[in-house]
Amino acid sequence: MQPRTITITALITLLAATTTGITPNVSQPFSAQIALAQAPLTHNPEAYRLIEQGNQQYKISEFQAAIQSWQQALAIYQKSGEQIGEGIALINLGHAYFSVGEYQKALEFYQQSLAIQQQLRDCPGEANSLNHLGEVYRVLGQYQKAIEFYQKSLALIREIGQSANTDHYALLQQEATSLSNLGNAYRNLGQYQKAIEVGEQSLALLKKMSELPSRDSFAILKETVNSLTNLGHVYFYLGNYQKAVECYKQSLAVVREIGDRQGEANTLGGLGNIYYSSEQYQNGMKIYQQSLAIARGIGDRTSEGIVLNNIGALLATNNQPELAIIFYKQSVNVREAIRRDIQGLPKEQQQSYIETIANTYRSLADLLLKQDRVLEAQRVLDLLKVQELEDYLHDVRASENLSNGIADRAPEQQIKKGYEAILNQAIEQGKELSQLESLPVSNRTEVQQQRVIELRKNQEQITQQFQEFLKSSEVAALLIQLRQTTVGEGFDLDKYATSLQDNLKRLQQDAVILYPFVLEDRLELVLVTSYTPPIRRTVAVKRKDLNRAILEFRDVLKTPSRDAKDSAQKLYNWLIKPIANDLAQAKAKTIIYAPDGQLRYIPLAALYDGNQWLVQRFGINNITALSLTEFNTKPQSKLHIFAGAFTQGNYSIQVGSRQFNFQGLKYAGIEIENLAKIVPSTTRLLDQQFSRDTVLQMNDYSVVHLATHAAFVEGQPEQSFILFGDGKYVTLRDVGSWRLPNVDLVVLSACETGLGDKLGDGKEVLGFGYQMQRAGARAAIASLWQVDDGGTQAMMDAFYAALENGSTTKAKALRQAQIALITGDYKALGQQRGLEVQQGTRSRLSPTVNSRLSHPYYWAPFILIGNGL
Repeated sequence: MQPRTITITALITLLAATTTGITPNVSQPFSAQIALAQAPLTHNPEAYRLIEQGNQQYKISEFQAAIQSWQQALAIYQKSGEQIGEGIALINLGHAYFSVGEYQKALEFYQQSLAIQQQLRDCPGEANSLNHLGEVYRVLGQYQKAIEFYQKSLALIREIGQSANTDHYALLQQEATSLSNLGNAYRNLGQYQKAIEVGEQSLALLKKMSELPSRDSFAILKETVNSLTNLGHVYFYLGNYQKAVECYKQSLAVVREIGDRQGEANTLGGLGNIYYSSEQYQNGMKIYQQSLAIARGIGDRTSEGIVLNNIGALLATNNQPELAIIFYKQSVNVREAIRRDIQGLPKEQQQSYIETIANTYRSLADLLLKQDRVLEAQRVLDLLKVQELEDYLHDVRASENLSNGIADRAPEQQIKKGYEAILNQAIEQGKELSQLESLPVSNRTEVQQQRVIELRKNQEQITQQFQEFLKSSEVAALLIQLRQTTVGEGFDLDKYATSLQDNLKRLQQDAVILYPFVLEDRLELVLVTSYTPPIRRTVAVKRKDLNRAILEFRDVLKTPSRDAKDSAQKLYNWLIKPIANDLAQAKAKTIIYAPDGQLRYIPLAALYDGNQWLVQRFGINNITALSLTEFNTKPQSKLHIFAGAFTQGNYSIQVGSRQFNFQGLKYAGIEIENLAKIVPSTTRLLDQQFSRDTVLQMNDYSVVHLATHAAFVEGQPEQSFILFGDGKYVTLRDVGSWRLPNVDLVVLSACETGLGDKLGDGKEVLGFGYQMQRAGARAAIASLWQVDDGGTQAMMDAFYAALENGSTTKAKALRQAQIALITGDYKALGQQRGLEVQQGTRSRLSPTVNSRLSHPYYWAPFILIGNGL
């Protein structure tokens, strides 16, 4: 039986029969639906031939071949100075790089094309470039910016359409594409009704085009399929799986007819989601495998990463965690490769993609912990923290041992090798099938048609072979081996574990590393000691209950008239009590703490065990991520302090969309004056003297102390800032360009976090610590809230008195100062100096404040991030 040929009119009619007013929200980006630019008729027949050759290669998803053809054409056009041809080659190169997930290159080519179209006053070409720039911004998660570009494209198209000398067919095609893409952006934002409206407008235009003499049926069919696939997403997310399956199957028939391999991979992915969500796991796996083979075969890394993740999720749901971990790892590594390729983009254009990666990291870490593969989970958690920093700051670099993603164990490598052999067979046959299917049925020979049928049967058999492999005795034996061993041959976990333990031993602080990991249904605690394998403890507390307790605790911490002990003990019971015996057995004296999510907004030191605050039992210093922290560099032998303060005046500043009003800090001048008395080698800069220009002086000092307003706000780094004494400010983004390689410690004594209506995930706190570390400073001290009534001055006096003792580490000095305020006993700061600090504090502060200094409001907000030596 001959395959049927689908006409545009028939497809539009089919669409009209299935369209209703329903909408979706799809997390995965789908490829741009491209109307390939045709070569101009010029005196460069070779360039013309290369453009058309690239077009044909692109249509059958041979993207790398198309890139080569178009690059050659571009060189010819540039050499001859033919800007029309150059613009066409540039926009087509943008399409190809977009299709393989190289979004930075796609953006560059589209921008170059736009500049040429504007210079030539080629309004249709300009509208086309604007539309495709919008697509790049959309897949990078900048939906509002994408919408602006689509709307500009549409406005220009409609303006051109009023001209009598207009190619109305081409404009209809561009308008339909821009409307379809605009609908996608609305869908991504959850604005479903708008998505439906513009989607229906797009379909109406496509139907109108189908009634005109067709010059590019491929482009129309491809765009129509896009609309049909998007409608399937609508039904899927609204739970109408039957309608969704109908849409996807209709789309599949067309993409296979026109040889659109990328469209086929994406549509199969949507269909796989339907089967997975309706618990038809075998069918779901079958469809995902087909999608994976196509995506990898054509080099579509975005789709490959997504479908690998979905296979992992399906296997995990189907109680096959070891196999799920293998696919999650591959998904992470594919996405890491894409992330590295987009690091040259403007920073705000990377955020959404990295958030997608973080979700996969959490799923992988969750599964690893459930399998008691704690050391592997710890590495994933560390990578997750790097990704969270990357999400916030956009230009974070992981250490070398993490830069290549996540390694496989030996049994995992064997399983991966087996399934990839099957996958490669599917890829090779899929390429041959795609080439044959690209021929119109009427043009195929009888031999070619028989080969098409044979290859389609083979595809089904390969899919079955894949399923049988995962169930085979060979894989079962490898999974048993995987469960029985903690270190596989060729895997670097033993080396990594030794490195962790050696680092802790070299500290000579009896230190342990604590990684809490917050999941929806539980809290996982990972403890790394210097002598034992990593320890995992599970706490049955839901994320929402933990976050509620964090908010309650933070509220009482910031109110010195309220008793904080009950709230502090509740969190102690979740975070410390489950590992109390482990800490005792390790004889731990220092906890190196890598908090997760909203835990970053509360100080571990202020947890309460029913008898003592945690800081009375342990030294504590926070880290951004283990892989980003250098623990063993010792500080300079003598303190040499740069001290800047904002003491008087009133400033109103606008940061982003927010207005802040600040007054000079009443006690900041006294704080700096006392600091100079304790450490005579202190340079004091007050108010107007303390300006942005003084940043250039900071690297000449071992400690930089800033007694001024600072705010770390949930959102973008540009919204977090440090205020200078002259009313100017720097954002957290700006701090990344500071150079402080000689600085051991940066202290911000009056900063605040969590200033919004609700707490975020604490990435701004993480970001501050990393930016200071990136600037070269070994450690930073920041306050989680601003302390009034001279409390900061009391705390800083005690801290520097302890730090002035050359044998005291930064972490130990902070702990001694905190204990002094808790107990009222300042002897640990030094007999004479402790007495001076105690007398000074009592004489300067009111009796009410003096009586409350033991409350964590005064001593707990100050956290040390980084190297605690």
